[in-house]
Amino acid sequence: MDVGSRSGYPASALSNFAAHAFMFDEVPCASMEGLLQSFKFDKPHIQVEVCKLVGFGAKRRGQKRNKAWKRLQTLWWKGQTYDRHGKEYQALLDKAFDALAGNDSFRRALLASHNAVLTHSIGNSNPSDTVLTEREFCSQLTKIRLRLQGGA
Repeated sequence: MDVGSRSGYPASALSNFAAHAFMFDEVPCASMEGLLQSFKFDKPHIQVEVCKLVGFGAKRRGQKRNKAWKRLQTLWWKGQTYDRHGKEYQALLDKAFDALAGNDSFRRALLASHNAVLTHSIGNSNPSDTVLTEREFCSQLTKIRLRLQGGA
């Protein structure tokens, strides 16, 4: 199942662009895309604003910071810096997707994917060039789905 905002259900509802509200570290997030794009900003007050965005609006807002984070290979959350290639960043992603899993409509869509192999053909595979690779994304979804199905 190729996850993407332009796919049919449930793949479209699993996209980071989908409007699934959740709380992350006491910050309200309107979508996973908003949260992921917020990691590109080093100022917490801007991160809070970016977390309110959904879909292409969130992506466009984050594009303004691509040169900065890519040059440094550094991302930020609430005043803390993260090496894009470090274990701490991977732990932040785990925590972010665990927070998203608190959203009922997201969980329903993930369970509706049954045991399909999840792919993200428009995703980027180079961690130096994206805050979430295709592999990281599909791995997070698969891990959460297994847990929801009672397998982990």
